[in-house]
Amino acid sequence: MEYLLLIYGNEADINNLTEAEQGAIYQEYMGFTEGIRKSGNHRAGHELEDVATATTVRVRDGKRLVTDGPFAETREQLGGFYLIDAKDLDEALAIAERIPSARWGSIEVRPLVKR
Repeated sequence: MEYLLLIYGNEADINNLTEAEQGAIYQEYMGFTEGIRKSGNHRAGHELEDVATATTVRVRDGKRLVTDGPFAETREQLGGFYLIDAKDLDEALAIAERIPSARWGSIEVRPLVKR
């Protein structure tokens, strides 16, 4: 079954780290990603640009409304994702807890709809 692991964190906290600290986290992510590739769980994944680059689109009464930024102000922003294949939710949760930023942010685990 496929699951989307949505990675949330406070991007200001990450941006305030030193270059060396950011580099260490990047290396942790590279190791994690390599591990789930080797295990066959990895399908896709990517880091997102800062929330300041986001654009939100809504359609109301047939008219497109475009605003800068995310839909809602939050303390944690979506910073990236992994699409994985796991035998069940327990395996997906075990993979999610190994994502480095689970230590300071949160990982939302969502199954993809099977039709």
